[in-house]
Amino acid sequence: MLLPSSGFAQEVTLNSTDGTINITGEFIDFRDDNYIIRTALGDLRIAASSVVCNGAACPTFETVTADVAIVGSEAIGLGMMPLLMSGFAASLGADAEVNNTAAGQTVVSLIGEDGFGDQIGSYLVSAVGDDNAFEALLDGSAKIGMSARRITPDEARALRDAGSGSMVSPNQERIIAVDSMVVVTHSSNPVNELSQEQLAGIFSGQITNWSELGGTDRPITVISHEEGSASYDYFMSFLYGDERPSFRPQAIAADDQAMSNVMFHDQNAIGYLGYAFQRGAKPMTLLNECGIATTPDAFSAKTEEYTLSRRMYLYNRSDNLDPQSQAFLDFAVSDTADSVIGKSGFIDLGILRRSQAEGDARRAALISEVGRYDVGFEGEVMADMLEKMDQYDRLSTTFRFRTGSSQIDERGRLDMQRLVAFLEDAPAGTEITFVGFTDDVGAFEGNRELAISRADAVLDEMRAVAGDRLNNIEMKIAGYGEIAPSACNISDRGRGINRRVEVWIANTVEG
Repeated sequence: MLLPSSGFAQEVTLNSTDGTINITGEFIDFRDDNYIIRTALGDLRIAASSVVCNGAACPTFETVTADVAIVGSEAIGLGMMPLLMSGFAASLGADAEVNNTAAGQTVVSLIGEDGFGDQIGSYLVSAVGDDNAFEALLDGSAKIGMSARRITPDEARALRDAGSGSMVSPNQERIIAVDSMVVVTHSSNPVNELSQEQLAGIFSGQITNWSELGGTDRPITVISHEEGSASYDYFMSFLYGDERPSFRPQAIAADDQAMSNVMFHDQNAIGYLGYAFQRGAKPMTLLNECGIATTPDAFSAKTEEYTLSRRMYLYNRSDNLDPQSQAFLDFAVSDTADSVIGKSGFIDLGILRRSQAEGDARRAALISEVGRYDVGFEGEVMADMLEKMDQYDRLSTTFRFRTGSSQIDERGRLDMQRLVAFLEDAPAGTEITFVGFTDDVGAFEGNRELAISRADAVLDEMRAVAGDRLNNIEMKIAGYGEIAPSACNISDRGRGINRRVEVWIANTVEG
């Protein structure tokens, strides 16, 4: 049983778990799992299961216990976990009772027989920050860690030395979704796209009026996350690297929900938040240093070609994993979880299909580049790619590699399984081609050969994983080297995005 301590008669704010409702008033009492607050409308009684209390007067609770403790990322814990837990319960024929016990803390009890049976498990989700995920795994206070960034080598070594096993093995590191850090403004703002240079000017205080960006004559209200938060570090590293400006923004948002609320009310504001929290805000198209435009849509996020995409992880130790934790982790990476993750506003790992024919932005960009390669071998390669783009759609599945390597990365292992399952349902005779690309380091022909070898490596692994499940699918390879970059080749991150194998599917057979 949860026992709140007494709070002082001070103002508190109750935020709904979906971020759409905020109620501020004087805290009166916490009774029968309900907050009672005094507002201009009178005394309101609000169920704790539907809101999170913020403010010094919020009641505190005795230590909450559950079968499985899940600790880490606020984005995952607040934005995804409530629905993911409900989906998990449904997959077991159970009902999920959700109790928001304190800010960022949720207890989920699974009740069998669709809520009419006995409790079959309980999960305590603490959304306290990405760093805390690995600290809690290290001290054993959590069975599962949530993180919007990949574990660092130092964190992985510390856990390994503590007997937890290899934290980057497929059985301990799971990618469950992709999140795009979206730059947003008020829906009425006429500015539609910003370059990285312009963004850097805004968040360093050098650009202060929307008229400098082609908008109306209004001052820019800069909203940022708190220093030290995962979102702040990710965004500032993207803009400035390690040399961050001393500029102080006009306001600090405690989390993505708060950022979204500001964007709804302030016509002059600009900020950044997770894809799941856009709601009524206007997302901005971003232009990188090379002028390549990326839009924060689901396809570009799944391919990880959107400028500010990031992977969402669940981690576990190997030496204390229990059946209840394992069951939830298995569900979180399953196809069944995709729809739940999508409903929560995040981008699941399900496969999308997009035409590459007329109207495709990349095709148009290639055509504009043909003049540079109108003669010689490079021109022939580009012309061949343009011809193939008319005949093939692209799937969002994209395999990536480290420099000089033909081994796919950690996400590729999961995507391979999903691709096999996707193609099993395709009509007999469906044709797919694994299409390799590289960064621009090295000679053109050498890069083209490397691209082909990577495509061939993916094909070999695909056949090994699929066995006889795809006997009716025709599979080929192609390689185009450094042409058609998805990012600038001037940084490690950009070159990493360009080292890829795409999956193209013939558009003469509908899958």
